[in-house]
Amino acid sequence: METVKADILAFGAHADDIEIGMGGTAAKYAAAGKKVIFCDLTKAELSSNGTVASRLAEAKEAASLLGVYERVGLDLPDRGLFLTEEAIRAVAEMIRRYRPTVIFAPYEKDRHPDHGACSRIVQEAFFSAGIRKYQTPGHEGAHKASRLYFYMINGFHHPDFCIDISNFMDRKKQSLRAYESQFEIGAHSVATPLTNGYIEAVEARDRLMGKEVGRTFAEGFLTNVPLVLEQDLIGDLE
Repeated sequence: METVKADILAFGAHADDIEIGMGGTAAKYAAAGKKVIFCDLTKAELSSNGTVASRLAEAKEAASLLGVYERVGLDLPDRGLFLTEEAIRAVAEMIRRYRPTVIFAPYEKDRHPDHGACSRIVQEAFFSAGIRKYQTPGHEGAHKASRLYFYMINGFHHPDFCIDISNFMDRKKQSLRAYESQFEIGAHSVATPLTNGYIEAVEARDRLMGKEVGRTFAEGFLTNVPLVLEQDLIGDLE
């Protein structure tokens, strides 16, 4: 199998999770020429609205709007995400296939159990993928990404760092609106938390995050380990 080297590999439990949490960041780095890969762990087959087919089409459009290089999916069960060896190996396989510099996953504290489960699975796979003797189905060599960061979906948490997305907020909202089945009430849909001003709530959160760091819009992230500054506190070291 041809090796694909990704700069960013972002995991979500369902299509639209990544867009909600870090769509602006994905668009910003893609626009800068970085290779961004999205991986959805499930097909969201139990979603209250839409179908698997419509969700896949919406996910493809959303990724295209953000400039994502490739979007892939695993076939893990919706509402059946648990910390199993099968799930860990499947995610570790993706990490070894795309060999990312940085990995993103949902923050573990979230009202939706699948988001927390996705976070735990990715954390385990992040470690296991770097073990040479750990076996994955495709038999790719071990790969240790440099960092694992966590984005917020439903929650509002104090971030460890923020990324300025002021110039990419409109593109993020466009990607969310691509999920018409999820965020709009249609003739055959039912009301859910997503159909009641959810995109506006995400925009408000990103605006508040931006205000915290002196920007118009920002996305907040968390990390399990301290960040290392690559420049001096008062400017570049030259």
